[in-house]
Formats: sequence, structure tokens, C-alpha cells
Amino acid sequence: MFRRLRRLRLKENLRELVKETRLDIRDFIYPLFVIPGKGIKNEIPSMPQVYQMSCDYILQECQELQKLGIYHILLFGIPSHKDSCGSEALSDQGIVAKTIRAIKAQYPKITITADLCFCEYTDHGHCGIVDTTLQTVDNDATLEILGQQAVVLCNSGADIIAPSTMMDGMVLTIRTYLDKAGFSHIPIMSYSTKFASAYYGPFRDVAQSTPSFGDRKSYQEDPCNRREAILESLNDEIEGADILMVKPALAYLDIVRDIRERTLLPLAIYNVSGEYALLKAAQNAHVIDYEKVMLETMIGFKRAGADIIISYHAKEIAKYLSKNSKS
Repeated sequence: MFRRLRRLRLKENLRELVKETRLDIRDFIYPLFVIPGKGIKNEIPSMPQVYQMSCDYILQECQELQKLGIYHILLFGIPSHKDSCGSEALSDQGIVAKTIRAIKAQYPKITITADLCFCEYTDHGHCGIVDTTLQTVDNDATLEILGQQAVVLCNSGADIIAPSTMMDGMVLTIRTYLDKAGFSHIPIMSYSTKFASAYYGPFRDVAQSTPSFGDRKSYQEDPCNRREAILESLNDEIEGADILMVKPALAYLDIVRDIRERTLLPLAIYNVSGEYALLKAAQNAHVIDYEKVMLETMIGFKRAGADIIISYHAKEIAKYLSKNSKS
């Protein structure tokens, strides 16, 4: 019996030695959603354990994240005032700008990636300035606002800018604005291949960003188009992106692999709200081994070629990795 146990242990050690794909919590970014006010922590019904939080609760969350070994966050803002041009996004007193300063003052080791978009800031819910005649986003007018917004966020202390509007030329415009403002050192993590996906449904509950008319198919990627999806990321690399991203992740791992084989830049994936909600619903229905399926999913992202994983599961992953490193 002793010899048999020793052989089994040896096999396990060998399996670890030749394992090709590993999870490291340092590869994860955790999304946070800040809203105006104080003492507010609203759980999202479609996304268990995900919250809209006022800045004071965001600071408490950053403390917990550091204890778990998570030092990277992706920050979204949900302002109280919304208008047709997303004016609060351009204010240094806006909800995201103020929260960045508060985090940096208390937790300087936290790396803050600031989401750069308008859907949360506009009363129409689209990702830019709307051309009322064509009833779609005006690409060039939106670029100028994106550049200004990026400078505001960097002045507040953002470490990385993450434009998510899928406007043509957004990376080049933002890079130009940042360089002129003295932020040539700030990297751009572009949502370079972002699909017009049904997997975003729960996110719109969190960010309160459902379009008031139409959809986003005129500027986000068609899920049917593989070559175009690859081209979008390669174009952003040419424009000066420092990190590329595929969003969503789970249904697009072929695209992740395609882009990985065509670039040497770091590649991120966004494990989006619908993917998270599906696993949580399956957990609550007791139809899967939740922890094992969650880990298998994360490994699949890494195996496909992702260097960075943006995920609402990050805290759970951190706890699992910590527990198993000690056992």
C-alpha cells in the first residue's frame, strides 16, 4: 500500500512538472463599478456577488483585493447625470476621475485601468456622439471626445487607458492626445476586437447602458466575421495599442488563437457578464461542479493564448489558488 501511494504521488508531481498551462492571479484584472453617493453597495440580480458601489465601498473592495493578491482593476463609472454627449466623462470632478484619485491616495500599488467609453455617460446609451440624421454614432466626432476623456483620466492618475467604443482610429487619436499632454508613458489596452454580442446583457444592468434606440452593430464586430475580427486588432496594433483585447471570450476562443498567432503584443480577453452569469446560474441550479468548470474555463482562456484575463471570477480564482498553494 505504501509503495502504491508513493507511485501515485510521483505521478502527480510529474504531471505538475510537465503542465503546459497555469493560472497566476497576477494575470487577472477585476472589474469595479462606481456610482455617486456614500454607503451604497447594490448587488446586481443577474450577476451574484457583483455590485455597484460608492467610492467608500470601492476603497474597502481595494483593500480586500490586495489581501487576495489582486492588484489590477478595471474601473467603470455610472454617473448620476447623463446627456447626449456624455459631458461628465470630460469633467475632472466626474465619478471615475474622483474615484481614481481616492484609490491612488489610499492604495498606490493598485494598477487602475480606466474604461474609456460613453455608453454609461449618455442618455441614449450609445458609445459616442450620435448623428441624429443617420441615427448612428458619428465616428470622427466621438474620437475627439475620447482623446479629451483619456487626458482627464490620466491627469487623475489612471495607469492604463482602455478604449472600448470600437471607433475607427480611436487608438491613434488617443495616443496623440496622451503624448501631447505628457502621457507618452501611459499604455493603451484597446478593446480591439469587440463583438456585437448577446453575452453583454447583464453588464447593461450594472452600467445602466442599454441603448435607447437601435443597437451597436454598426460599430461593433459581426460575430460571423473571422477575418475582419483579426484585422481590427492588427489595425489597432499599427495605430499604437500596447495591449490588444478580444471581447467576449468564451464563444470567440478561435479568434483569440488567430490573433495570438499574428501578434507579439500582450493579449487580453474579457470574460464578460453573460459568461459569468451563466456559470453562476448553473451553480445555483446544482447542475455543474462550479469550481471545476470555472477553473477549466480560465485555463481554456490561457491555453487559447490570452496573457491577461479580465473576469468577475477573479476573487474566487485568487481564493482557490491561495488555498491550493498551501495544501
